[in-house]
Formats: sequence, structure tokens, C-alpha cells
Amino acid sequence: MGKAEFISAIKSGGAAFAENEPMSKHTTFKIGGNADVFVTPRDESELLFAVSAAKSAGLPYYVTGNGSDLLVSDKGIEGAVICLEKMRGISLGENTAAVSAGQSMMSLCLSLQKAGLGGLEFAYGIPGTVGGAVYMNAGAYGGEIKDVIVSARYLDKSGEVKEIGKDEMRFGYRKSVFQENGGIILSATFFLNNDDPESILERMNDYYSRRTAKQPLDYPSAGSVFRRPEGNFAGTLIEKSGLKGASVGGAAVSVKHAGFIVNTGGATSEDVKELIEIIKQKVSADSGVDLQTEVIFIGR
Repeated sequence: MGKAEFISAIKSGGAAFAENEPMSKHTTFKIGGNADVFVTPRDESELLFAVSAAKSAGLPYYVTGNGSDLLVSDKGIEGAVICLEKMRGISLGENTAAVSAGQSMMSLCLSLQKAGLGGLEFAYGIPGTVGGAVYMNAGAYGGEIKDVIVSARYLDKSGEVKEIGKDEMRFGYRKSVFQENGGIILSATFFLNNDDPESILERMNDYYSRRTAKQPLDYPSAGSVFRRPEGNFAGTLIEKSGLKGASVGGAAVSVKHAGFIVNTGGATSEDVKELIEIIKQKVSADSGVDLQTEVIFIGR
């Protein structure tokens, strides 16, 4: 039972896998110990098989995209990580795009721009996949996924594939129903508007240049560490507390944007966690605001 049974099943199912895979290779933070088994299904049938095999083997499993919002334990992840980054595909309609969960937001935005379909320009530069963007209701520069999504297909806890409309997704600030129901997002359909490709590209480039000017993209990170407090900005509060540049081990508060913790080299998960606690305690003492993390912690 367990890991051996799961690996035996995966071998027969065809999905690529690796044992004791370093998660530092699969997160934008470049941090994390080994996953017991790391599986990369190429399509929905391989994904459904992998999930079913994990359940049958009694093996815990965790589904990821490109790891852009994750902090993985230095001790790794027990069980299986099922990574959807190979599950890509875009099907364009007159004003719609049906997109597989593993498609990167960057590549989707470029494909839509070439097709003259606007509406997702705000997402150009978001370092995640479509599945992750829907799961977190990703947003930037006044736009959010909830503004353009029509529906999503997902695998529910019982192993059944279902489709859900926008109104049932319970979108909020970095929230969706998928955080509550445990569903694995398979694909999403977006409604877009016809526009001149050059105009779309101009907006995309403007957003991207603003992002590169303000964010520390030259260091590994997990994006914004904290959720935006009501009526304020986490980065502003952290900067006012004099924590720009503060560090623990290889983890440091970015001097470019205090809302980011960056891996300056060799940072561990424990370094990041300790720095987060320092930030939360100092900001709470200085401003009375209790910061809430946006980064997701997984692993042993």
C-alpha cells in the first residue's frame, strides 16, 4: 500500500513521474525539500488516473501549477505532488477562449493579443497558470479574473468532472469557491472583446513595464507575501515599520517593494517563515494591523 502501490499504478497509467523530486525546482521561490513522488500528467485522462491511483493507494496528494504562490517545507512533501504545468491548450472562439489549467498566463495573454482578443491585459506578467489564477482570483491594475471568466471545469472530491458558472464561483479578493470545495480546476473559459492587436500589445507592455519598475523580478519570490489589508497596502505598512532590507538567512524583504520577500541565495522555508513572523509582529505593534499571508504553506 501507499507509495509503492501508487508508483506501480502510475507506471501503468503513462504519466511521467520522479521520486524524491526537489520542489525548489518547481516553485518560483526556488525553495523546498523533496516531494516523495512528483507526477506531471499531460492531459485530463492522466490527471484523473493519477488522482484515482493516489486515493486507491491511500497516499496524500497535492495539486500544483508552476508553484508561483507556494512556500514548500524544507522537509519536503509527503505523498504525491501532481503538477499540471504540462496540461496546456487554448481553443479560441469569436469572443471566447477555453484554456487548460496548466497554460501559463503569460503565454495565454500573448496568444490572445495575436488573435485580437482583449480583456486579460492586466494579467500579463502574472507568474502563474490559468488554474492558479482562477483558484486565487488573480488580479492586477484594477482587473481580476472574475471580470472575464465565464465558466470553469473541475474535478470534484468524488472524482466527477463538473462545470461551474461564474456566479457560482464565489469570487472575492484572492478567493474562489475552489478554496472551499477542494476542486481541481481543469480548464476555464473567458469572454473577451475584439480589439486591435497593436492596442492590446501597447496596454500589455505598459502593465509589464510598471510591474518590472516596481517589483523585484530579478530575485526568486512567491509574489506578494501578504494580502492587502482593508484601506491600506501591506508594502506601505512594512516600509513604514523600517523593514525594507530586513533579512533572516537568505530571505530578505525586498528593498524595491516591501510587500515581497525574496530569496537572495540559499534561503530556506524556515528563513522565510521566521521573517514573516518578524514582519507581522512589527507591523502589528507599529500600526495595529494584523497582516494575513497570501502565500500558501505546504509540506511536512
